[in-house]
Amino acid sequence: MACVPGMTGADVDLRQLRAVVMVAETASVTRAAAVLHLVQPAVTRQIRTLEQELGVTLYERSKTGMTTTEAGTIVVERARRALAELERARAEIHPVAGAIRGIVTVGLLDSVSGEIAEPLVAAVTSRYPGIRLRLLSGYSGHLKEWLDTGVADVAVLYNLTSSAGPHVRPIGDESLWAVAAPNAWRDPERNIPLRELVRHPVVMPAAPHGLRTLIDEACAAAGVEITPVVETNSMHVQKLLVASGLGWSVLPRIGVVNDIANGRLSGAPLCDPAVDRSIVLARSPSSRVPPAVEAVGQELERQIRRHVLDGVRGLVADLVPVARSR
Repeated sequence: MACVPGMTGADVDLRQLRAVVMVAETASVTRAAAVLHLVQPAVTRQIRTLEQELGVTLYERSKTGMTTTEAGTIVVERARRALAELERARAEIHPVAGAIRGIVTVGLLDSVSGEIAEPLVAAVTSRYPGIRLRLLSGYSGHLKEWLDTGVADVAVLYNLTSSAGPHVRPIGDESLWAVAAPNAWRDPERNIPLRELVRHPVVMPAAPHGLRTLIDEACAAAGVEITPVVETNSMHVQKLLVASGLGWSVLPRIGVVNDIANGRLSGAPLCDPAVDRSIVLARSPSSRVPPAVEAVGQELERQIRRHVLDGVRGLVADLVPVARSR
């Protein structure tokens, strides 16, 4: 038996948990039954039994298939977590002698996932073949929420101080860059003052995005105001709009230096004031850190230093040999 928080072991069994999760993921009892290698009536019966035990309706039929009710969404989230914990426990209690095993969920910022995902997976699978990775990508607020709720084990965040707890370890600082269409900024050896940025239409991340907070704070300190022509929480969309000449923007250097080096964008670090974000490695605030999580955390920090901090510094040195303000 496995328990969903708030229910006793007698209330629910693993078959019901798997059924309720799979119907949510496939939006179909028929597809869920196929994935679970069951007949459709068996899945329907498991769902109905669980609904009767809880006294709520978990699913509603719609034109797009089976959709969860408000109560169903809560149960599915808890059931998914319970199944993940059971799978992790199974991996830990049946280890190969001398090997680190387990399932580790890693949260990556959208702005660094493109640089980190491949080398991280390659390094972990090579050094720790008994570890299975799950990668989640999102904004810093999402990643922190996933850590707090136990969805993620370890994550790369920014602007979270070490005073937040012993589970937070600073890695380094990364500057924000002003970027524009190709050839719009013709002097890559000179940093871009914030007052220069606000002279142009600006594509901004939407509040309460962490980058937007940093930019707004810098504008307040400099006594200037930005009125964005468009707001988006997609770095990919930001770069597309900037490259097409619809506005300038501000992005972390890891997300733009390759585009600038390849001529897809132009730009330089912000100055007057310079704006930095502090990158930290954080883990779920649990009293026990499994060996697999510790191993992946160390490898993640190694890859961040190599590909995001040291790697970008080398690229910036080649791209901007002498960076100076006006």
